[in-house]
Amino acid sequence: MAAAEEILRIFPDYMRYLWKNAAQKAEGLQEIRLRTGREIIVVMNGRERFLDKAGQIVPDVKTAVRVTEQDMEAILNHICDYSVYAFSDEIRQGFLTMPGGHRVGMAGQVILEENGTVRNMKHIRYMNIRISHEIKGAADSAMPYLYENGKLLNALLISPPGCGKTTLLRDMIRQIADGNRFAGGMNVAVVDERSEIAGCYMGCPQNDVGMRTDILDACPKVIGMMMLLRSMSPQVIAVDELGSGEDIRAVGQAMQCGSRILATVHGDSLQEIREKDFLEDFIRRQLFGRYIILGKTEGVCRIESIYDRGFRLCYGS
Repeated sequence: MAAAEEILRIFPDYMRYLWKNAAQKAEGLQEIRLRTGREIIVVMNGRERFLDKAGQIVPDVKTAVRVTEQDMEAILNHICDYSVYAFSDEIRQGFLTMPGGHRVGMAGQVILEENGTVRNMKHIRYMNIRISHEIKGAADSAMPYLYENGKLLNALLISPPGCGKTTLLRDMIRQIADGNRFAGGMNVAVVDERSEIAGCYMGCPQNDVGMRTDILDACPKVIGMMMLLRSMSPQVIAVDELGSGEDIRAVGQAMQCGSRILATVHGDSLQEIREKDFLEDFIRRQLFGRYIILGKTEGVCRIESIYDRGFRLCYGS
């Protein structure tokens, strides 16, 4: 199993016996949370579990193994190929992307520049290993609603955390770039600010985002969108997690340059999105042709509803 091997490679040799069982369950494994001096927590199929000393995933915290400071140092050195300094740029951003697109988030003591920006991080004592799950076909039910008379519409994906919005966005990008039964392939540019969409490792995408997709990895959205407009002539720009007026102004500039937009935003409902100040002008001018609402039912992520630019229901309830 490729995914199991990828997960095992995150850990130093001496720790792999502990993770062998969890790695074999990679399909349901979502997160591994490591905190120095605390119990190892794994999230499986949306449920929090613990890892015991035999490497078994158990519900009882009393039998859970704890992470030592030496373990954390060993994992950090291992994922940095025993040259932490060489990965200082990535560590400064708070995460490293591993082969397979799995992401190791980090927290510890932050070192600041004189201007208040982050220079580096030391004494890393917390890690959140997020397991990448590529689901081809995740966007199948949404694709018929993304086009109008053969033309791609600007779309905003609305989702609470953990409901699969990045997985859905990734598959939309792939299908739009490769072409589908509604339209031919288009040149897509992705600003992958947190390396979650394409999951690039050493510049190469670990997830399939399509044959006509260009990726600007680990770049802020606003800067990235402007760079891609100047350099790659994209027909479509995709970004994850709009969250400010600056973000939405950059999206507006991209639209004015003729690019279609695929974007996501955190939200529990369409009404919540309509009340966000930074989206007010876009909603009033009906610049997004589709609003796609995601949710979770009995632990399963799904598209709950799709609305058009005038908030008329196209799909779902």
